[in-house]
Amino acid sequence: MPKLTIVTDAWHPQVNGVVRSIETTNRELKAMGVEVSMITPEPFRSIPMPTYPEIRLSLATPGRIGRMIEAQRPDYVHIATEGPLGLMARHWCIRNKRPFSTTYHTRFPEYVAARLPVPLAWLYAFVRWFHNRGGACMVATESLRRELAARGINNLCLWSRGIDTAHFRPREKSEKPFGLPRPIFMTVGRVAVEKNLPAFLDLDLPGSKVVVGDGPAREELQARYPDVLFTGVKHGEDLARAYAEADVFVFPSKTDTFGNTILEALASGVPVAAYPVTGPVDIIPAGSNAGALDHDLQIACIAALQASPASARRLAETYSWEAATQQFFDNVVEAKEQRRKRGLRQRFGARPAEIDAHGRPATE
Repeated sequence: MPKLTIVTDAWHPQVNGVVRSIETTNRELKAMGVEVSMITPEPFRSIPMPTYPEIRLSLATPGRIGRMIEAQRPDYVHIATEGPLGLMARHWCIRNKRPFSTTYHTRFPEYVAARLPVPLAWLYAFVRWFHNRGGACMVATESLRRELAARGINNLCLWSRGIDTAHFRPREKSEKPFGLPRPIFMTVGRVAVEKNLPAFLDLDLPGSKVVVGDGPAREELQARYPDVLFTGVKHGEDLARAYAEADVFVFPSKTDTFGNTILEALASGVPVAAYPVTGPVDIIPAGSNAGALDHDLQIACIAALQASPASARRLAETYSWEAATQQFFDNVVEAKEQRRKRGLRQRFGARPAEIDAHGRPATE
């Protein structure tokens, strides 16, 4: 049975797409026969992240992380985040010549620049430094792969996402959900600056607006938009029922790398309105009638009212967690192979095509 260690700074009690993706992938990996061990913030002392105290920064050392990895005796190591645990794991892997793969889950440079006066060029230099030493850097969409390749990030490969279509599904709609008049325009996710929520909340739309989720910007936005219903965080069946009550799901973010909430809405039979940016353009193809994309979000919202709930559901059904997890594990295996070939190139000076299946220069 292959053994995999995943190192992540994003974990419970955080509620976000990164945590959900890792959690679901773990479940599918175990069903595939992969033994998964986790290194998460749970056993570490931590401090609140400046400007976002809900996220805790673990206080760890490379030595402690290394001992934890060694104790798990993995065949493969995957580093999911660029936070303190990810940095320590990266340091240990490089020092000990251990192959590893990484994931570019979030637009780290844009998220930091939205909170701190740090130039984007510096932040992307850090991203290149972090990810280029791994054997594979996984991204969720083809458009993001092209974008990051143009910024000098190497070894990029695709890892898509899936959706639980039994949990998120169309349901009978209430006449006045949440006690509000229809149509219901809803968004779900972290209530934070990078989600660009005012672009949605400022729109002049018929019916009602609902925000499901919590975060550092909620208090300010709730005071600023008294006519908008902020429900707070919902989980499980409550979340699934909330999605199914919406008439249009609005995704105002321009910085997400995928948009798991888009799939959750589509699976619930709710058309999506969004900007034509990375994530939405990759999930919602032109002519699908599952939603509407426009640089004017108001136009997209009104057009999405005419989209087909059945088409939204059919599109979601094409996303399988089983297929996405197989893609993930194939990338993990390939990352180790790439590290082996890199070592052989350094030893023999051979290019990848000149290295045979036995790890020797093919020209010998």
